Amino acid sequence: MSRSAPRVRLRRVYEPSEPGDGTRVLVDRLWPRGLAKADARVDRWPRPVTPSTGLRRWFHAAGAASDEVFEEFRRRYETELAAPEAAEALDGIRELARRGPLTLLTAAREPERSHAAVLRDRLGGG
Repeated sequence: MSRSAPRVRLRRVYEPSEPGDGTRVLVDRLWPRGLAKADARVDRWPRPVTPSTGLRRWFHAAGAASDEVFEEFRRRYETELAAPEAAEALDGIRELARRGPLTLLTAAREPERSHAAVLRDRLGGG
């Protein structure tokens, strides 16, 4: 594989898997409601890179739709990602992305305005 930026895509975990997904990584702290584990085709579930419960609750209570709230969420989440356990897990995901296509899975209704998009940006993919 070339040294160019890894190809990282975002998808809702409820969408059927596709051959081009490559490694499928669930990036939500909680297992998605109503989804059987056998149906999800999740290859990895690195919980240390997921937003803390407190941050998730703050984001939803603060009105996740506003640009200002999302930018503050991004800042807080990036601080959480700098913690040693999260940084180590993020390095593992980065290594998976170097090996081939990587799909970050989330139950969020708008993956582009969620923690999954922040992760993709941190990985340098997109």
